[in-house]
Amino acid sequence: MVKKILLGLGLVLLVIQFVRPAKNLSSTPPGKEDFIVALAPPPEIKQMLQVGCYDCHSDNTRYPWYAEIQPSGWWLKQHIDDGKREFNFSTFGEYSAKKQGKKVEAIIDVVTDRSMPLKSYTWIHRDAIFTDAQIKALTTWLEGVQEKLGEEK
Repeated sequence: MVKKILLGLGLVLLVIQFVRPAKNLSSTPPGKEDFIVALAPPPEIKQMLQVGCYDCHSDNTRYPWYAEIQPSGWWLKQHIDDGKREFNFSTFGEYSAKKQGKKVEAIIDVVTDRSMPLKSYTWIHRDAIFTDAQIKALTTWLEGVQEKLGEEK
């Protein structure tokens, strides 16, 4: 009986490998609507955003090896879809100035309270664990962006 159950589970795991979610990979390079393109952050800030935010909050994800193994690929797709629904760096320029300001404020809040990047993300992506100095640099730059957006209203 145990052998049949294990064999059945093995077959299910094998079959689900052929049911793959679509990948979050844009066929076009980032345009003027992209947060980094539009705001031209300094290189260290750009790197932090790309490493800590863009995988789940943009139209291009760097996929880890385990994305090829189901059901983890499905879990990642859901995670990315949820992240992009909350905020998509690739479409930042399409937001109204007011919404841009609110999104920047939200980024400051989640980075400052360390609720982003998610712990489940930083388990594998150790380069997305930011030091206090990096968080200070990022939030200082974002506060400058906020001021600039406020002037454009």
